[in-house]
Amino acid sequence: MLPLNTLIIVKKDSKTPIYQQIIERFIYLIQTGTLKKGQKIMSSRKLSELLDLHRKTITIAYEELILQGWLETKQGSATFVANNLPEIKSEKLIDNPVFLPKTAGFNFDSKSFLHREVVKASDKLHLDDGFPDPRLAPLVDLARAYRSNLVHGNSYVKLGYGDTKGAYWLRQELAKYLNESRGLKITPDNVLIVRGTMMGMYLLTTAFVKTGDYVVLGEMTWSSAKINFLHAGANILTIPTDENGIMVDVLEELCKKHPIRLIYITSHHDYPTTVTLKADRRIKLLKMAEKYRFIIFEDDYDYDFHYQSKPLLPLASADEVGVVLYSGSFTKSISPAFRVGYLVAPEEVIEHLSYYRRIIDRQGDTMLENAIAELLHEGVIQKHLRKSLRGYRERRDFFCELLTQKLKNEVSFQIPEGGMSVWTKFDKSIDLVKTAENALRNGLYFSNGLQHNLPDYNINSTRLGFASSTVEELEKCVEILEKSITKV
Repeated sequence: MLPLNTLIIVKKDSKTPIYQQIIERFIYLIQTGTLKKGQKIMSSRKLSELLDLHRKTITIAYEELILQGWLETKQGSATFVANNLPEIKSEKLIDNPVFLPKTAGFNFDSKSFLHREVVKASDKLHLDDGFPDPRLAPLVDLARAYRSNLVHGNSYVKLGYGDTKGAYWLRQELAKYLNESRGLKITPDNVLIVRGTMMGMYLLTTAFVKTGDYVVLGEMTWSSAKINFLHAGANILTIPTDENGIMVDVLEELCKKHPIRLIYITSHHDYPTTVTLKADRRIKLLKMAEKYRFIIFEDDYDYDFHYQSKPLLPLASADEVGVVLYSGSFTKSISPAFRVGYLVAPEEVIEHLSYYRRIIDRQGDTMLENAIAELLHEGVIQKHLRKSLRGYRERRDFFCELLTQKLKNEVSFQIPEGGMSVWTKFDKSIDLVKTAENALRNGLYFSNGLQHNLPDYNINSTRLGFASSTVEELEKCVEILEKSITKV
C-alpha cells in the first residue's frame, strides 16, 4: 500500500479547509495514475493517525470522494479507487501540480481586430481619453440609496428576476429626465437599460446588422464601435469630419451607391475630435435617414458637459419617424465602474432588443438601477452634474492655458465647447509614440494616438483628458509632458 502520509501533504495554515486539501490531493493522485483503479485505500482511522488529523476530517473527505465517483466502498468498510475510471498512465509527481494548461484543447478563430490593449485605472498622473473625476461623484448618496433599496421592500420581488428591459423605476425617471434635459418625447417603454454603451452597441449589431450590410463611420471614430461592426460582418464605409462635424454631403453620395444600413455618430462632441455636429447637418441627416431608411445610432456620451451655452439638442429630439437609436450612460456623470447605460428607441425596437439582451444578460443590477433612479428622483444627480460642470470648465480653461504657455510651439488645438478632453495635434517633428513612452516612465499616462491614425496618414494627434485631474495635478502633467517631448 502506498505511503499516503508522504503523498498527501496538508497545510494547516492554508485558507483552504483541510478536508478539501485531502480531496484535491486524492483526485490529483488518481488523475496522474499514482493511485490506480481498484486499488485499496487505507482506512480513515489509519490515515488520520498518519496525518495527525481528526478522523472526522478524513471521513468527510472520503465521503465526498465517493459521492464524486473517485472512490467506492466494497466488502463492508473497505474503500477502493473506483473501478469505472479510465486507465491512466502513471506520471511523475510534482509539488505544485497545474491542472489547467495555458492553451486550449480545441481549435478556434482569433480575430485580430479584437486584440486591443485594455487601459486600466492606475494611480499615475494621467491625461486620459476623457474620463470623469470619481472624487466628485455623489458616492455617499449612491451608497445610501443602494442600501435603502437593498434593505427595504419585498425581498422576493427586489432580489428575484426582474424586467429584461431594466428596473421600471429607473426607466420612468430616465424618461422624465431625458424629456426635460434633451427635449425627447418618450415614455418608460422607449427605454432599455443596458450595462453601458458597449452593450447597447453589441445588441444593436446583433439585432439589426447582418453580414455584408453597409455601415458608415467617421474616418476617425471610436474603435470599440468599429470593432462591433467588424464583428457583425459589416462592410464599413467612412466619411470625413471637419470643424462642423461629419460631412453629410459625402454620406448622401454613399447612399446613392450603396444600401446603407446604419450610421454611427457622436453628434454632440465628435469622437475623437470633440467638434459639434451643426444644426443644418443634423436636419439633413435626419431627412436622409427617412429617405434612404437607414438607422442612426446616436452615441451621446457626454451631453451633460457643455461649457459655452445651452447645447444643441440631440437628433433623437427631432426624430419623428423612428430612425434614431439614442444611447447614453452614467459613465461620465458618475464613474466608469458603475455599468448602467440606456438605449432610447421606438417601443417596437426596445421590445425586440430586450429579447437579445435576455440571452446575453438576463437583467442588470436591479439594486444599482433603483439606487440611481432614487438619486434622479431626488435631484441628486442633476445637482452633481451642475456642480461638476463648473469644476470641469475651470479645469478645461486652466489646462488649455497651460498648453498654450508651455507647449505653444509643440501642439495646436481648439478649445473644446464641451466634453472632458482636448483634441491635441502635435508638431510633425515630434515622435508621439516615444513621447508617450517617456512620459509613462516619468509617471504620466496618455494615449500615443495610434488608434486615431488614418490608413495612409499619421495625424500625430491624441485626446488629452483634463476632467479627472485637479488643477494641481494638471500642472504636474504638463510639466512631465514638456520634459518628455521627443523629436523625430
